[in-house]
Amino acid sequence: MAQESTFVVEEVSNIIKESVEGVIGGGSYQPNKVAQWTSNIVEQCLNQLTALKKPFKYIVNCIIMQKTGAGLHTASSCFWDNTTDGSCTVRWENKTMYCIVSVFGLSM
Repeated sequence: MAQESTFVVEEVSNIIKESVEGVIGGGSYQPNKVAQWTSNIVEQCLNQLTALKKPFKYIVNCIIMQKTGAGLHTASSCFWDNTTDGSCTVRWENKTMYCIVSVFGLSM
């Protein structure tokens, strides 16, 4: 029963990886496709997360960045209940781009 109301990082990580692979797969970075890719990744993650039927509100963030040698630094901070709420960030990459997806799960 506790499993149903906790944020399971491994489960969320798998959902993120499947979503990114399903949308981008082996594709190369194309600036004109990035907006659609990010939108599709976020939607797929949310659809799969809500299909788990867990009592959570979810926030999904996706960044796609071309590999050019430029730096990117991000940070987040949350004030929540560590026993039920959680977050998971996955960095996926191929030869031409990085895709960073973060999911925050807030227990209802």
